[in-house]
Amino acid sequence: MPGIASITTSLGRFAMPRPWVPEAPWLHLIRVDVVDDEGATGSGFTWTPTIGATAVRALLDDDITAAALGATTDPETLWPRLWAHLHEAGGGGITTIALAGLDTALWDLRGRRAGLGLADLLGRRRDTVRAYGSGVNLHLDAASLAAQVERWIAAGYDAVKIKVGKPDLAEDVDRVTMVRELLGPDRRLMIDANQRWDVDQAVSSLERLGVVDPAWIEEPLRSDDTAGYERLRQATDLPIALGENVHTIHRFRDLVDRGVADVLQPNVVRVGGITPFLAIAALVDDAGLTLAPHLLPDLSGQLALALPQLTEVEDVEDAGFVAIGAIDPPGPVTIAAGLVQVEQRPGLGFVIRDRIAETAAVGR
Repeated sequence: MPGIASITTSLGRFAMPRPWVPEAPWLHLIRVDVVDDEGATGSGFTWTPTIGATAVRALLDDDITAAALGATTDPETLWPRLWAHLHEAGGGGITTIALAGLDTALWDLRGRRAGLGLADLLGRRRDTVRAYGSGVNLHLDAASLAAQVERWIAAGYDAVKIKVGKPDLAEDVDRVTMVRELLGPDRRLMIDANQRWDVDQAVSSLERLGVVDPAWIEEPLRSDDTAGYERLRQATDLPIALGENVHTIHRFRDLVDRGVADVLQPNVVRVGGITPFLAIAALVDDAGLTLAPHLLPDLSGQLALALPQLTEVEDVEDAGFVAIGAIDPPGPVTIAAGLVQVEQRPGLGFVIRDRIAETAAVGR
């Protein structure tokens, strides 16, 4: 197996057509380029929506590069070694987010060497999957929220997700009721509280919001409040979704063993890349629970074609890599009539654009 000869990073900031929060109208993407000692190349990325991008890049440029140069390009062999090496700086969070940059680059390198796209490299199980419309929309007024939902309906989605957690619960009830009326009885509605409640607030809120028959309530509590989720599990029959802010397979295993969630939502970057994501997906499948990858349809849409269980891809409006100008169009993943389709290109099938010229490179 060839060894890693050089690792280069670049940090870009990309404006969002529909900012998730008014004070942060961009996403940060760190491109990672790898060259092996036979001259083959791979290009991956890691990602932070608002904060931490410079810290993630620094970890890549310093500790990860120092540990990875000369090591195997096999991501499944290298990832656990690097995670153990970085564990002193934290088992997850910035460490796993940084690891994702190198891991995705090595999977891209593997795919390019094999001449296969990611789905076929992993073993394609299906040709298409469903997507659901998703919005970071708590700041939208009722009319703007209704217009967004109507766009999803017109685009052919049969499920959508909206945010809840207004200071006044009555406003949440009005908004979800309006959305349910727009969707009708046959489309699914998911609601996402983004960790805004404590247990008592969650119980009282879900008693009233349950009238719209939500398919799940996502992150009603802080993601690390396992004891709180155990209490909430006893107090509501609504399916609970959790996982976008969970960073390791060990933590996911804890959630599975404690039975606190029905839907688990690993983010392929936050858990450390494709290598640990696949292990988490297998864990969820073995447990008989539902997997719902969080964000990043340009990558999760490809993974979904090869996962052991059928899943849906989250499509946040105007947040894909083509929409924010991070990759050249067309991207490998397209979503039409609510269906994810993938054009198979070698490796990841895309390369993040350089938006900032400054780079750091280390080689041997």
